[in-house]
Amino acid sequence: MNTNNPSSLERELADLRDRMAELESALSHGDKPAARWEPTGFYADYYATAGFFLGMFAALTSLAVNIIGSSIFDQHPLQLIQVYLTFPLGEEALTMDSGGTLAIGCCLYIGTGMLLGIVFQLALAALAPQPGALVKRLVIASVLAIGIWLFAFYGILNWLQPLLFGGNWIVEQVPAYVGLITHLVFGWTMALLFSFGVYRARANGNAAAGGLSES
Repeated sequence: MNTNNPSSLERELADLRDRMAELESALSHGDKPAARWEPTGFYADYYATAGFFLGMFAALTSLAVNIIGSSIFDQHPLQLIQVYLTFPLGEEALTMDSGGTLAIGCCLYIGTGMLLGIVFQLALAALAPQPGALVKRLVIASVLAIGIWLFAFYGILNWLQPLLFGGNWIVEQVPAYVGLITHLVFGWTMALLFSFGVYRARANGNAAAGGLSES
């Protein structure tokens, strides 16, 4: 290094400044976070997952309404589950009072609700995703619930259970109004909980579930 030549010192200082600028540029580009993926259209996977989770709460709500109703009419509190279990177990399920068996029946009931929750959440997200559209969602959920009840009870179980198990206990043992109310309570609960499963993109790219304020 020539410390006696001002021009040489200036050139070395300029080189150091250029090198420092290069290092700062490389460092800043290295620290830049990678761009996050964002859906470009209807995010079906997200709503299906949210519906699967929310369907559990809707099933628990409809089951609770049935338990209360059965208690009012002096029936077994889990009579609906006993009748529900006739599909895999046949007529003997109607007299079963084992805690373990009924617990399994409750799990199957809730699992069915979780699968139906996917259908409801997808339908509501596609037809009434707007904030403040609660009434519209309730109407859609009601129509969908009635349709599923009619199709499941009278379109499938009405002939499938007799074919497989020799009896039509679900359709015969569950009064029409009970089946209808059970499905409506499920659908209304999904409509009320819908905003908890709404996808919103934030500035940082993370997804957030909506709150009741969006209802």
